[in-house]
Amino acid sequence: MQLKRVVVTGIGALTPIGNNAAEYWQGLSKGVSGAAPITRFDAEKFKTQFACEVKNYDPNDHFDRKEVRKMDLFTQFAHIVADEAVLDSGLDLEKLDSNRAGVIWGAGIGGLKTFQDEVMNFAGGDGTPRYNPFFIPKMIADIAPGMISIKYGFRGPNFTTVSACASGTNAIIDSYNYIRLGMADVFITGGSEAAVCESGVGGFNALKALSERNDSPETASRPFDKDRNGFVLGEGAASLILEDYDHAVARGAKIYAELIGSGMSADAYHMTAPHPEGIGATNVMINALKDANLKPEDVDYINVHGTSTP
Repeated sequence: MQLKRVVVTGIGALTPIGNNAAEYWQGLSKGVSGAAPITRFDAEKFKTQFACEVKNYDPNDHFDRKEVRKMDLFTQFAHIVADEAVLDSGLDLEKLDSNRAGVIWGAGIGGLKTFQDEVMNFAGGDGTPRYNPFFIPKMIADIAPGMISIKYGFRGPNFTTVSACASGTNAIIDSYNYIRLGMADVFITGGSEAAVCESGVGGFNALKALSERNDSPETASRPFDKDRNGFVLGEGAASLILEDYDHAVARGAKIYAELIGSGMSADAYHMTAPHPEGIGATNVMINALKDANLKPEDVDYINVHGTSTP
């Protein structure tokens, strides 16, 4: 079977160093740090008092009040970047075969703040169950792609990938595979997270995973450094439009890049620590190179997931 070629035709981003793709690139180019004291709640009693929050964000700039009440922050972020990516791609939705367009989204946790708020409200009451009717839809990780598909009328494959820090990448890989297997023409894909809340920070602190370098948030993330002491919790979202190459060329789309291979693995070693010999990282690179039919010397850039965990 001849595999289809897959290309990137749209980009969207909402991050702690830029609220759209262009601003994000400027932030990266200038070496801006997104880490700063937490503003979403009073973190004075927490071991970690800083995080990478999205700056200057007001949901009312993007949604009406009724919509805001129905969506957790991670879903709001997902909508915003999906909109930017679709607009950037130049897709003509009226001409698109919506049965061959899908949404695969990554989220490691989902609506954690929603879950926290609803449980705390119940615990603070008299035992009478008074829950928001949107509690469950706001909380579940799969709501983001579901709501995006409803907005755009995409009736192709639709689900969320949940694989911790790899969730967004996992979503991109799944979208890539569906297209190259000929099962779809277009995907909105990417990931979003919004876990900067009391339970998010407190939970990761209890796991001893977060940096506690409160005196210098902007330098707290130190992957591969001998003085690293944990990762910095962040929030935000990013989206790509992946498209069948022939489909993209036929409509005259601009093409940012072509995906030619992917790899996945597990080191089956420990809940949080990587294998001391790097088996998982080694295997995933070998798998990706094999899939892409490349040799190590063909690669001129490597973007590493460095968590800074000790």
